[in-house]
Amino acid sequence: MDLTSLLQPGGKIVLVVADGLGGMADAQHATELEEADTPNLDRLAAEGTTGLVTPVAAGITPGSGPGHLALFGYDPLEYELGRGVLSAVGLEFDLRSGDVAARGNLATLDEHGVVTDRRAGRIPDEEALPLIERLREQVQLDDAEVFFASEAAHRVLLVLRGDGLDPRVSDTDPGEEGRQPAAAEPLHPDAARTAQLVAEADAQIRAALAGERANILLLRGFDTLHELPSVTDRYGLRAATVAIYPMYRGVARLLGMDALEQPHSLDEQVATMRKHWDDYDFFFLHHKKTDEAGHDGDRQGKIDAIEGLDAALPQVRDLAPDVLIVSGDHASPTQLHGHSWHPVPTLMWGPRVGRDDSDRFGERWCLHGALGHRPTRELMPLALAAAGRLRKYGA
Repeated sequence: MDLTSLLQPGGKIVLVVADGLGGMADAQHATELEEADTPNLDRLAAEGTTGLVTPVAAGITPGSGPGHLALFGYDPLEYELGRGVLSAVGLEFDLRSGDVAARGNLATLDEHGVVTDRRAGRIPDEEALPLIERLREQVQLDDAEVFFASEAAHRVLLVLRGDGLDPRVSDTDPGEEGRQPAAAEPLHPDAARTAQLVAEADAQIRAALAGERANILLLRGFDTLHELPSVTDRYGLRAATVAIYPMYRGVARLLGMDALEQPHSLDEQVATMRKHWDDYDFFFLHHKKTDEAGHDGDRQGKIDAIEGLDAALPQVRDLAPDVLIVSGDHASPTQLHGHSWHPVPTLMWGPRVGRDDSDRFGERWCLHGALGHRPTRELMPLALAAAGRLRKYGA
C-alpha cells in the first residue's frame, strides 16, 4: 500500500540493526542471543512488543542488501541492489552511469587453487592497503578502466568503466572454503564482454598477488547504479545513518539518508545521534560485529558482540525516541558460518507501541510476541504508526 496519502508529522524513530542477529538453537545450544546476558534488551522486550521477521521469503537466505532494504520497508524482490554498488556509494566513489561495480574479498588459495580462507585471515588494513595499491598499479585492461578501493580489511571495491558494460555476470566467489573460485560467466548475452574483462582482471590480480597470503580477489555482487525512491518520498522522513562500514552507509545514502560523520565505535555512534538529534526524524544505527562472529563460527564472539550492543542501549533509550526498533538484516548462526533463512528476532518499544507477555529477548520468546511472524518490510509501517506519523485511513 502507498502510504504517502496518510503521512503526517510525528515522532522520532531509531532503528538498531544487529547484523546477522538471528541464530539457530540445536541439541547442544540455545541461540547466541538466548544465551547472551542482555538485561537492557530484556527490559525493552518486557516493556514493548516482540516477534520474528523474515527478510525475503520463507526458506530464502538473504544477502545484506536485501535484508536492509526490507528493514527500510522496501520489498527486496522488487528492489534489487548488488553488493558492489552499495560498497561504491558507501565509499563515496564517483560511480557513474554504466559503470559495473563488485565487492571483492582478498582471499587465500592453496597450491591446488582451492580457497582456504575467503578473508585471508581477516587481513588488517596495514597489510591490505599496500596490496590494493599494487593492484591499482599493475592491473590494466585494454578496453576498459579498472578501479580498486579499500572498503576495510579484506573488503575491496572493484569498478569497471567503459562502453557497453553489463552487470549480469556471475560471482567468482564460491561462497565457502574448500572450493575453487568460479569463472565469471555472462548471465545474459549482453554481458559477454564484461565477463571477459572480469576474467582478464582476475588473471592479472592473481599475478600481482602471487606469493602473498592474500593471493586472489574473490568477486561478488556485480551491479550498476540504480535510482530508488527515497525514504523522504515514501515516508516523509528526514533520515540519517551513523553506520560505520561503507556498505551500510551506501544503502542508506541510496535511499536518501544522510551519512553523518563516520564513527568508529558504538559509543561514537550514539554520540553522533545525540549531536544531530534535533535535525532528523529517523536514525539508522548498524552493529557489524554480530555478523562477523557468525561468519567465523565464533559462538562466544557473537555472544560478546550481542552483549556489547546491549550495554550501549541505555544511551539510545535516554535519547527518548518515540519508537525504538532492534532487529537484524538476517540470521547468521555460528553453526553454519554464514547467513541463513532462519527468522530474525525483533522488538519494538515506545509509548504507543503496546506491550505483550514477552519478558526476554530471544528467538523462542519472540515466537509468542504480539508482532507475530511477519515479513521484515512490514516493520516500517508499524513504526510510522507508533510514531504518530500515519493518519486514519477512510471515514
